[in-house]
Amino acid sequence: MWPLLLVGLLALLLAVQAVRLVWTLITPLSPLGAWQPQTAVIASPAERRALFAGFDPFFRTGGQGPASATVTALGLTLFGVNINEATGGGSAIIAGEDGVQSSYAVGEEIAPGVKLVGVAFDHVLLDRGGARESLFLDQSGDAAVAAPATPLPAPTPVGAPAADPNAVAGELSPAALKAGVGFAPRTENGKVTGVVVQPQGDGAIFRAAGLRPGDVVRGVNGRPIGSAGDAAALASQFAPGARISLEIERGAQVIPIAIFVSK
Repeated sequence: MWPLLLVGLLALLLAVQAVRLVWTLITPLSPLGAWQPQTAVIASPAERRALFAGFDPFFRTGGQGPASATVTALGLTLFGVNINEATGGGSAIIAGEDGVQSSYAVGEEIAPGVKLVGVAFDHVLLDRGGARESLFLDQSGDAAVAAPATPLPAPTPVGAPAADPNAVAGELSPAALKAGVGFAPRTENGKVTGVVVQPQGDGAIFRAAGLRPGDVVRGVNGRPIGSAGDAAALASQFAPGARISLEIERGAQVIPIAIFVSK
């Protein structure tokens, strides 16, 4: 009796499940309603300008903007700047009260409690015990005379190897170059990465060599400058009759310069 009743109950449940399966297969889905795609919202030109005004795709530091800090009262003198447009960093040539010039990278300490935190085209930003102060280039002097004090070099003879069209060549004596060009090693994160050149005297020899204040020599004759010894050996390259190929970092550009040293 009970086995037959159990078999009948199972058969009934199986029939109910079969009916539900058939109903699910033949019943259409319910309508989704009036579906409309969302319309794209495009910001107005004014909103886009406001959005991107404070966005820097290179994630540079704030030292590149206009000077808003107090002008420092420290006895420092700024002689040159080198801006790294890619990272927002850079370096600067600064002299203390003793007049000795040194190159400092962003983040380095210039004096006890004074740190270089930003470099702009005409000034640097200092952190002095948590307060921000600006140090500007000294542009109060008379403008330098543009005419070179030495005659232009003779034309390249026929058959001589052609110079790089981007290079600036000058023929100067070793004594004039050593007296007219000042050198200071550039250090970044404790490592020498180049030599910063600055004019000495009236600047005529410096300009005749095709250099500009703040130029950084990154390589000499195809060899990069990567140590203090390489930086110190740069002046010794000015030997009589030498042809020196310099790789110059000028702002965000790299410019080749050839200097012909007279005998």
